[in-house]
Amino acid sequence: MDARDTELKKELDATLHARRELGEEYEPALVESFLEKVDQRIDGAVERRVRRQLAEQQMQTARDSRTPRATDSWGERFGFGIVSLVLAVPLSAIGGGVARLPGLLVAWAGIVGVNLVQAARTNPNLFGRRRKSSQQSDWED
Repeated sequence: MDARDTELKKELDATLHARRELGEEYEPALVESFLEKVDQRIDGAVERRVRRQLAEQQMQTARDSRTPRATDSWGERFGFGIVSLVLAVPLSAIGGGVARLPGLLVAWAGIVGVNLVQAARTNPNLFGRRRKSSQQSDWED
């Protein structure tokens, strides 16, 4: 039994106890009140289940419709560069303070490496030569 079942059992016990104290003339009202609580409980469970299924369908639709992008937008690249520079300050301070020049060089090598990986990810042709489909240049007719 979970917590909701124990609450419902307590409600039923309270309804039966109230019926014993109040008498048979209040029985229809007590039963109606208990059934309303059961209906509310069922409605809540159905609503939660429907919401969960709708959310799962929306997630599936979003996954299916999502297409991978070859490059990020200018704003994302700019934001990555800003964050990289902001984080470079404390990394430089820590690297330079702990290991002096070698620590500073290692910190900046990491910063440059992360930015190179990001640049290569967003622009696949950045470090490779473009291959032409023919031997002619673009300027020749």
